[in-house]
Amino acid sequence: MPSRSLELLVGFFVSLGIAAVFVLTFRVASLDSVGDSGSSYRITAKFENTGSLARGASVKMSGVRIGRVRDIGIDPETFQAVVTMEIDGARNNIPADSNLKILTAGLLGEQYVGVEAGGDPEPLKDGSVVTFTQSALVLENLIGQMLTSFTQKEPKAEQPAEPAAAAPAP
Repeated sequence: MPSRSLELLVGFFVSLGIAAVFVLTFRVASLDSVGDSGSSYRITAKFENTGSLARGASVKMSGVRIGRVRDIGIDPETFQAVVTMEIDGARNNIPADSNLKILTAGLLGEQYVGVEAGGDPEPLKDGSVVTFTQSALVLENLIGQMLTSFTQKEPKAEQPAEPAAAAPAP
């Protein structure tokens, strides 16, 4: 009989461990909205460069997560990146002229979309296209620009020659 209860106890802890790994997987993948039946709406924006922005990245306003990046594609006509975001339905009063920026959490952290509220009384709606965007700052491009500016030397301006000093009279 002790063997049977030991097997049940071990089975319980193994099941508990599998459940913990499952929950941690969703937390690490930032899928904490899985199973959430709340309403949401989708907006899109075009960026020149998305850097390392990825699907599932946060959309934040004033540091508060208000949505997720759902898709990143390329516009076949303009060749710009098209980012589709899903915004929490409770955030239905974001001005339509808001500015979207791709920002980085920390120096080399993950990238996310930051929303800066505009002043338009009309809010964003499902299917809205945000036109005011700022692309990601790519560290490699910044370093390349810095190196080029250091290697380019400005031509020195010619300075007038000093007049010859007069010899002292004997």
